[in-house]
Amino acid sequence: MTSAAPMTPDHPAPALDPELLGRLRADLDQAGVDVDALEELLGPVASGALLREDPLPARWRLREVDGSLAPFVRLFTLGDPDAPAEVDELLPTLTAAGLVELGLAREDGTSLRSTAEVRPYGDESRTWYVLSDHGETALGTSLPVDHVLGIGGASTTLAAWTPRPEVRRALDLGTGCGVQSLHLSTHVDEVVATDLSQRALGYAAVNAALAGLDLDLRAGSMLEPVAGERFDLVVSNPPFVITPRRADVPLYEYRDGGAVGDEVVASLVRDLGAHLEPGGLAQLLGNWEVREGQDWRDVVGGWLDAAEAAGHPVDAWVVQREEQDPAEYAATWSRDGGQRAGTPEHEGMSLAWLEDFAARGVERIGFGVITLQRPVGERPTFRDLVDHRGPVATPMGASVLAGMRARTWLAEHDDAAVLDVAWSCPPDVTEERHTRPGEADPTVIVLRQGGGLGRVMQLSTVTAALVSVCDGELTAGVAAGAIAGLLDLDPDAVRAEVVPFVREAVADGLLVR
Repeated sequence: MTSAAPMTPDHPAPALDPELLGRLRADLDQAGVDVDALEELLGPVASGALLREDPLPARWRLREVDGSLAPFVRLFTLGDPDAPAEVDELLPTLTAAGLVELGLAREDGTSLRSTAEVRPYGDESRTWYVLSDHGETALGTSLPVDHVLGIGGASTTLAAWTPRPEVRRALDLGTGCGVQSLHLSTHVDEVVATDLSQRALGYAAVNAALAGLDLDLRAGSMLEPVAGERFDLVVSNPPFVITPRRADVPLYEYRDGGAVGDEVVASLVRDLGAHLEPGGLAQLLGNWEVREGQDWRDVVGGWLDAAEAAGHPVDAWVVQREEQDPAEYAATWSRDGGQRAGTPEHEGMSLAWLEDFAARGVERIGFGVITLQRPVGERPTFRDLVDHRGPVATPMGASVLAGMRARTWLAEHDDAAVLDVAWSCPPDVTEERHTRPGEADPTVIVLRQGGGLGRVMQLSTVTAALVSVCDGELTAGVAAGAIAGLLDLDPDAVRAEVVPFVREAVADGLLVR
């Protein structure tokens, strides 16, 4: 039931015209517009500069190259005017006139200027075309508050971390232009997408039509549009930015949820369990405020306590990926709206952030990825709150799904069951031994994971001996008994060392069943 919501009249989203959008898609396909082709056209220098909001190298590069993709970049990426004849050559079935009719371009003297960004996006098996508002690079000004963001760092991070089980029903909460819904369509039967922004829903409808998808689009704030409903999977890039509640600080619909502090994310953690089917997963990004004397785990742990108190207990695996002080945070988000550093506007907004954080005693602001799960049946929930700033697998979703399933198994089985499994080391796990010069025996033995979070675990003599026989043949209990006999150790003491090691290694995928 994909449908466009009414737009604000001065900033309309593109028209939802299936016939014209079909022509646009066919023309872009025929022209060979995809991620690799554009990267090859622009080269690494210009492509990198565009990521930094610097269009000059791309404009210089386009003077040196020919081909049908140059007008595409000028028109839809840089927002520069182009001749209607070149647009007709790029889009021969839609034509310049059709582009104007769709609301994707307007006449600018004798030239044509696009009113939206069009960007190819996809993976090794598919390419989508994603429409959104032009950013600061093309606008040349700060962003309007009803700006509809395109593909950015947060959306690609969420897409990379989202587990992809084949499920019946999923919710894309705060869909924006619909990027997460495109991904969900590859492994979900029914996708519901919500947003408070009417313009965002309009773009999501157009992007769904371009991809030939049928989305259930709903307008409303947070979980209100899905009251009383449950899903097998919820993904959300919510408006998590912590913005001062002051009249002189603009609130951008795509990033500011209107709550004080980190309440937007806190409320989702507290309430999402009620909207998950038993065994259902939720994946979201978030910020959290850390005050003097607090650890970030205290903050997120308090949210999970609130979920349990509200009758919606959830399992949680939370990975903090970054931490900023108030000045760093203020500079980041003042700049995000298009305010240039050094200008009075930028300084005024940064000061507002600093005063807001100081008033509430905030010393640090964390950013991370939150994975929640509604347990199946009655059991204590599990929590794994880890700080990991380093590289991770790309994409990370398969590791997240495996990690949640492993942690669930561990939560549902006692130590005797852990010892009764013949564990194996997966192919990405290696062992390293470090010795001092001239010595035969290693002083340090570590187990290193190649994928996932890239975990490194230091091994003792006992756990190194256990790992050496983790080939799926011997159970951990039998192996522990043999190690105790070989090293002349107390069997109970060996089992007491083996069990917590196995539980930790299994949780992060260094040992598998």
